[in-house]
Amino acid sequence: MEIQIKYFSDELERLRPIEGKSDWIDLRAAQTMEIKAGESRMIPLGVAMKLPEGYEAHVVPRSSTFKNYGLIMTNSMGIIDNTYCGPNDQWFMAVYATRDTVVHFNDRICQFRIMENQPPVHFTESDLEEERDRGGFGSTGKQ
Repeated sequence: MEIQIKYFSDELERLRPIEGKSDWIDLRAAQTMEIKAGESRMIPLGVAMKLPEGYEAHVVPRSSTFKNYGLIMTNSMGIIDNTYCGPNDQWFMAVYATRDTVVHFNDRICQFRIMENQPPVHFTESDLEEERDRGGFGSTGKQ
């Protein structure tokens, strides 16, 4: 898959897949930011992309983001559709700081993958009486 990308800084490390380890791709902070506990901020990721028609990007924190920075991604996951592709459509990570922290330029802060859009879905009403009940919400138990 070929994806057009614009970098907003010549010094930002270029994106690359981590061969053999994961099909997720790390994104980096495009500026150094001091974030105080309780603040919500938008961390610029320094890229804009033209995703292929029928695809979207799923952006999530790296597994170490909370441990290293005390940051929570405020919307849990970012979805970037293929129409967000203009020359000023830079990607951002919306975060909430649980402690005072500093994110440095080029720090790996989140990750993304390209996903195919969901196919069209049509709903048909049913009482679901023919289906087996699992016992309601939280029915798989504690262990």
